[in-house]
Amino acid sequence: MPSADPAPLLVVLDLVGIFVFAISGALVAVRKELDLFGVLVLAGATGLGGGFVRDVLIGAVPPAALADWRYLLVPAVAGVTAFFVHPTLGRWERQVNVFDAFGLALFCVVGALKASAYGLEVVPAALMGMLTGIGGGMLRDVLAGRVPVIFRGELYATPALAGAALAVGGVELGLPVVVVAPVAAAVCLVWRLLALWRGWQAPLPRGSASV
Repeated sequence: MPSADPAPLLVVLDLVGIFVFAISGALVAVRKELDLFGVLVLAGATGLGGGFVRDVLIGAVPPAALADWRYLLVPAVAGVTAFFVHPTLGRWERQVNVFDAFGLALFCVVGALKASAYGLEVVPAALMGMLTGIGGGMLRDVLAGRVPVIFRGELYATPALAGAALAVGGVELGLPVVVVAPVAAAVCLVWRLLALWRGWQAPLPRGSASV
């Protein structure tokens, strides 16, 4: 276990990722016509869910969401913002997916680098990065009564895993985090946005499953 706190850059990226993910969760809650409490819950679950699970699994306890007041303030601010300005945000139909893509890109990189800092090898650290990226979105969709996006054929988990693997691999090769993190996040983000724009999908079963 590391003896020092995560690098300031990772904390900043973590908080930015929480904010954009929380915005996406809050907008989903508004579209589901939930009240302010429901919006805050969905914003918090989306912003903090993946990181919370990651921290528990890698032994970073108490999780950052419980140890640092900023991790609770950021999704609350995002939720309140979305609640009061949703008429403006609601006119941007694709913004929910765009915010979600930014959150995915930031979280997969931060999660992977934090897991690596806690002693995990490349493959487990990359998987933790993917979990960090997709965990909040899965929790958001379940709470909102939707099939999680990663189960609907959309390329979501794969870009997250690619970004996480690039981040961990770059650090293992001795490259500086300030170089590795933006590049890895950009790969995930561009892949996810291209998938949304071009309609790329993961393979789905053909035909009926009934006999």
